Amino acid sequence: MPLKIDLEFTLNGRQVGAAVPPAMSALTMLREIFDLTGAKLACGEGECGACTVLVDGKSVNACLLFAVDCAGRELVTIEGLQGEAGLDPVQQAFVDTGAVQCGYCTPGMILQTKFLLAENPSPSDQEIRRGLEGNVCRCTGYAKIIDAVAAAGKEQAHG
Repeated sequence: MPLKIDLEFTLNGRQVGAAVPPAMSALTMLREIFDLTGAKLACGEGECGACTVLVDGKSVNACLLFAVDCAGRELVTIEGLQGEAGLDPVQQAFVDTGAVQCGYCTPGMILQTKFLLAENPSPSDQEIRRGLEGNVCRCTGYAKIIDAVAAAGKEQAHG
């Protein structure tokens, strides 16, 4: 029987537990054990941002994080953003500005935006571009994504 490690952590506001192999990535754990498929496997090397999640409030490439390193931490995936009142303001800004095309990169972009706006609530266009550097979108020219981040920042500042 293969070795498995028991761990407990907070996932989208709920205490959860899992038994995982030592080499399993957090991305694989989220997708295969918890059936949270918003984070995507694309490059598998931490270069594209499709697997971005928030860990203790910081953006992390889940493909590079071992599942066992999630023990005792707080993880937020795209599935954990929507609240009782509806979409998170960042999610709503992406919808309102048409910043979504195929949607593959969108969960990672939104979570990176949450992190960016937590660090800098009123970023300039240049700061937005810099803040999204690790998130690749193959469908857009990024203009609507930058508009969405700016709109979410304004909403956050006034809402």
